[in-house]
Amino acid sequence: MDYKAEIERLKRELPVTVVAHYYQRDEVFEMADITGDSLELARRCKADDNPWVVFCGVGFMGQSVKVIAPEKRVLMPKIACCAMARMIDGSYFDDSVDYMVKHGIAKEDILPITYINSDATVKAKVGKMGGLVCTSSNADRIIRKGLESGKKILFVPDRCLGQNFAIKMGLTSCVIGEGECDPKKADIVCFNGFCSVHQLFTPDDVDFYRRKYPDIKIAVHPECDPSVVALADFVGSTSQLIRYVNELDPDQKVAVGTEYNLVHRMRTKNTYVLSSTKPECPTMNETTLEDLYRTLKSIEEGEPINEIEVDPKTVKYANLALERMLENS
Repeated sequence: MDYKAEIERLKRELPVTVVAHYYQRDEVFEMADITGDSLELARRCKADDNPWVVFCGVGFMGQSVKVIAPEKRVLMPKIACCAMARMIDGSYFDDSVDYMVKHGIAKEDILPITYINSDATVKAKVGKMGGLVCTSSNADRIIRKGLESGKKILFVPDRCLGQNFAIKMGLTSCVIGEGECDPKKADIVCFNGFCSVHQLFTPDDVDFYRRKYPDIKIAVHPECDPSVVALADFVGSTSQLIRYVNELDPDQKVAVGTEYNLVHRMRTKNTYVLSSTKPECPTMNETTLEDLYRTLKSIEEGEPINEIEVDPKTVKYANLALERMLENS
């Protein structure tokens, strides 16, 4: 079967929008009507008119669309789970809040901020406490907004993102469960989560490319370890990395520390992956053309598969946290 031709037919005949994150494999990415990083996808899905969304990505992304646009029917070709998002659930979030309370911070003086890479139940708990969601492209703005409250920031689940933005802002941070973490002495208290893909990049990788190409630029995602970020020429979100690389002189060599599929689609000349191994997100790569076809076909047949459902109470509070993000982005 020619899956591409059938997908194009189904897209023409159905009131559906196909959405894909930048980390999706090429053949899936090319079939999408909307592509982007987490923030761009959240905005554009909310504004889209079609009642059906087929989201090619990982579970929390489909949930986010359902939360901000609960009237939409959201399907996912594969309900793949982001490893970072699985590191925290509602009970771990509660434990983190309890940790801060036990160390002398009143609950009402805690402002939680969750990276968008988190389950809807975590977003709901954050929203209920007056907190916000952030992405890697707006974390700087969201954290600064949070600091205006005068409260102590609890940042979940990515410790690297929290630490890197604290360093950028000249603030102090600590990680719960890593060494001595005294919430009273830190501006930002981080949960001990991380991205398994971005943890592959090391200072040794940077040193290797600097030795091999003395004039090379190093561009990395803020999910990388702070030791890597400290050595980079540029640090930015997915969309910011794309813009940075595209604006370089074509003869300028650059090594990029982020997911392989994205780097592979950047300019082909003088662009390298900052790793000796292939930094490919296994869950982002689960979705195939056949999966996308079968999901669209299920809509045509009136028996939709892999539909994302979020209970109304979770939608209510998670939406508060997401809307606060959108209002401040």
